[in-house]
Amino acid sequence: MKLTKHKLGELLDVTRGTSLSGEYFATQGDYMRLTCGNFDYQNNCFKSNTSKDNLYYIGNFNQEYLMEKDDIITPLTEQAVGLLGSTAWVPESGKYIQSQDVAKITPYEKLLDKKFCYYLISSKVVKQQLSAAAQQTKIRHTSPDKIKDCTVWIPSLEEQTKIGQFLYDIDSKITLNRQINDNLEAMARQLYDYWFVQFDFPDEKGKPYKSSGGKMVWNEKLKTSIPYNWQVLPLDKIGKFKNGINYTKGEEGNKLYKIVNVRNISSSSFFVDNSDLDVLSLNSQNGDNYLVNPSNILIARSGTPGATRLLRTNERNVIYCGFIICYALNDVTFKNYMFFTIKKLEQVTKSQSNGSILNNISQDILKRLWITLPPCGLNGKFNDSIMPLFTSIRKNQEEIEVLTKQRDELLPLLMNGQATVNYHLSAC
Repeated sequence: MKLTKHKLGELLDVTRGTSLSGEYFATQGDYMRLTCGNFDYQNNCFKSNTSKDNLYYIGNFNQEYLMEKDDIITPLTEQAVGLLGSTAWVPESGKYIQSQDVAKITPYEKLLDKKFCYYLISSKVVKQQLSAAAQQTKIRHTSPDKIKDCTVWIPSLEEQTKIGQFLYDIDSKITLNRQINDNLEAMARQLYDYWFVQFDFPDEKGKPYKSSGGKMVWNEKLKTSIPYNWQVLPLDKIGKFKNGINYTKGEEGNKLYKIVNVRNISSSSFFVDNSDLDVLSLNSQNGDNYLVNPSNILIARSGTPGATRLLRTNERNVIYCGFIICYALNDVTFKNYMFFTIKKLEQVTKSQSNGSILNNISQDILKRLWITLPPCGLNGKFNDSIMPLFTSIRKNQEEIEVLTKQRDELLPLLMNGQATVNYHLSAC
């Protein structure tokens, strides 16, 4: 496959967004600001920005900065290492305003296929050039001119179209799996809420307990009514808490471990992505004290305080860092129930944090939290209902990891001409 050398500026246009006055930032409105927080740089896609609550803009602005669906955007500020060169598709028209930290990429359609362009900008060769040319400040920046100055090698427009569509199809399947998992997770949360928050779990006749007149009793500890035969206990009576391992970079030992860090918890919602764990070499005398298994519940102390996750696989060499608390249950059959119960308390633990810069929570805070504990029989029925959802979520997540690995391995090969796409859109 023949490749031709170009500057990106010969193939596309790059435009910076507009400056928006902070006095018009709002918590609701018709238009939202696009920021660097809208880039999922690890998965190279768009994400909803949950880092701020004032993302709406209620002031006047030039309508040329109102984005259209499937516009290509890239960040101009590196708020996290690896962010420069990331790309995202704008998900809908007439909603998002392009701010000054975000650039719009417009390929010249007779020279550059749009989907191919999306992956070209995020390719290793472009990212390396942007990183090398970035202003060396505490927070690094790039510019439209620096993006356009990057050198690339591209195939014919026909080949670009095949490659772009092939990679787009992989990403579409990944996106579909994520959407399915979002729905499955929502169903799981709804089931827990219906059974254990509203107390409308199925009674002996299969009817919703509380709505059908099931006996409720007032609990002074919780200041609410609960089913009459349920226990109320503090978390430290149901399991044991332990902070994770503290280690230094470059530390060497006699055993390799995969370690769960706060970023692994922040980037997931139910199950930690085992494929994205850092690998450490530590002395087993130390590391083995922090092994975690799928029956344990992991709780973030900082970053996303109180965020609660499970391991997805049965790997035996996984440990957890010092910014994470491991909760080992006395009775592992209650793992699913306790997972959702603690997850329900995420906002509570955040509000009770010690107010430090990292907004940490502690074992002491968690130990003082009192919760309801249902009878074993009801817990067993909940496990039977929730496990098919968990199994599907795990399966979809595993497929996402496989597809992501394939895409990331194929991307440089397709971009440098070492692999091509045949008529049926399969790599060869």
